[in-house]
Amino acid sequence: MGGSALEASSADPCLKPAFVKSHSTRPSASPELSPGFVIQAVDNHPGRLKTFIRVPWTIYAGDPAWVPPLILERRQHLSTRNPFFQHARCRFWVAYRDHRPVGRISAQIDQLHLERYHDATGFFGMIEALDDAELFRALLSTAEAWLLDQGIQRARGPFNLSINEECGLLVEGFDTPPALMMGHAPPYYATRIEQQDYAPAQDLLAYWLTEDSLKRNRPKAMDRLVSRVHERIQIRPLRRKHFKQDLETLRDIFNDAWSENWGFIPFTRAEFEELGRNIGPLIDDEFVQIAEVDGTPAAMMVMLPNVNEALQDLNGRLLPVGWLKLLWRLKVRYPGTGRIPLMGVRKRYQNSLLGSALMYLIFEAMTGPVISRGIHATEMSWILEQNTRMRKVIESLGGKAYKRYRVYEKKLG
Repeated sequence: MGGSALEASSADPCLKPAFVKSHSTRPSASPELSPGFVIQAVDNHPGRLKTFIRVPWTIYAGDPAWVPPLILERRQHLSTRNPFFQHARCRFWVAYRDHRPVGRISAQIDQLHLERYHDATGFFGMIEALDDAELFRALLSTAEAWLLDQGIQRARGPFNLSINEECGLLVEGFDTPPALMMGHAPPYYATRIEQQDYAPAQDLLAYWLTEDSLKRNRPKAMDRLVSRVHERIQIRPLRRKHFKQDLETLRDIFNDAWSENWGFIPFTRAEFEELGRNIGPLIDDEFVQIAEVDGTPAAMMVMLPNVNEALQDLNGRLLPVGWLKLLWRLKVRYPGTGRIPLMGVRKRYQNSLLGSALMYLIFEAMTGPVISRGIHATEMSWILEQNTRMRKVIESLGGKAYKRYRVYEKKLG
C-alpha cells in the first residue's frame, strides 16, 4: 500500500506489534491532559503492547459475563501475522492515570474501504476504558486527531479491527457472555461515546436459536417450494481432502452474497486462509454446508462450537495447564452452544423463493450434526437490523434477537 510501512518491535519476529507510522511530524504521545490522563502510543514499545492487551482485565473485573480472551491470540491479532495489515494502517494508544493503565483505543485506515467507497472514512476500535467522560474524550480525540492528520474526514466504529472481525458496541444483552468472536462491553460505553458527538450509523443483531428452534419443521409454504426445486439443489459438507478448494468456494459465495450490504469489505484470500487455519481444527466437516444449484455453489453456512464456554475461567492463559483444560473441554466436554458467523446466498438468488429455499435447506442440513454433537442452542450473528429478508427467515425458524451491537460515526474537522 503506497506510503505505508509496517514496523516491528518484539523480540519474537512472529509476534511483532503491527502498526504504521503516521506521516505527521507530531509527537506520538499526547501531552498530559487536565484530568491527569496521559495517552501514549504503543508504536514500537513491546511493554506498551503488553499493557494494551491487558487493559480489559482492569475494566471487566467483577463482570461475570466477560470472557477473557487468550493473550496469545490477541498478540497474533495485533501482529503482522494478521493479513488485515496488508491493506490497512493502524495506530494504538494506552491511557494512563497515576502511571496505571485505565483505557485504550485504536485507529485504522483500510485502503480497501477507501478504494470501494471513496468516502474518506477511517475507523476506531479496541476501545476499553473506566467510566469517566474525560477519559473517553481523551481517547477518542487522540484517535480522531491521527485520522484527521491522515486525511480522514469521518470516524466510524468500533471495529476490532475490521468489519470482518469483531465489530459494533454491545448496547443490549449485557447479562449473557458473548459467543466466540463477538464483543462484550459495559452499559456505560454507549453513553460515553455518544457524549463525544458520535451518532448511531447501524445496528447489528445477534439471534439465539434453542434446540426447539433447531428441530422446528419448516413452514408448509416452504415445503411446497422445496418439493418443486429439490432436484436442482444438492447440499454437501466440507471436504477435508479439498479444504483449500472449499475454503475458496466459501469466500467466493460470501463476498458475492454480502457485496451490497452496508459497509461491506471483501475478504481477501489471505484473510480467509488465515480464518481457515484458525477455525479449521475446531469444526467437524458437517459444520460447514455448501448448497449447489444445478451443480454450481450457490449458498453456504458455517457453524463454530462456542469455544468461549471453555475459555471463561482460563484468565487468558494457556500455561501452565490452561491448554490441557482447553483440549479436555473441547474433546470430552464439548461446548453446548455454537455460533453461525458465516452464511450467505449468492446475489442472483436473493429476494427470490429459491433463495429462501436454499437458506432453509442448508440450515436443516446443519441441524442434525449440530444436535448430535450435543449443541443445544446456537447464535446467528451478526445480522444487519435493516436486513429484513434474512431476519424473517431466522425468525421463522424460531430465532430471537437477544443482543444488539451498534456502530457509531462522527464527522471530523
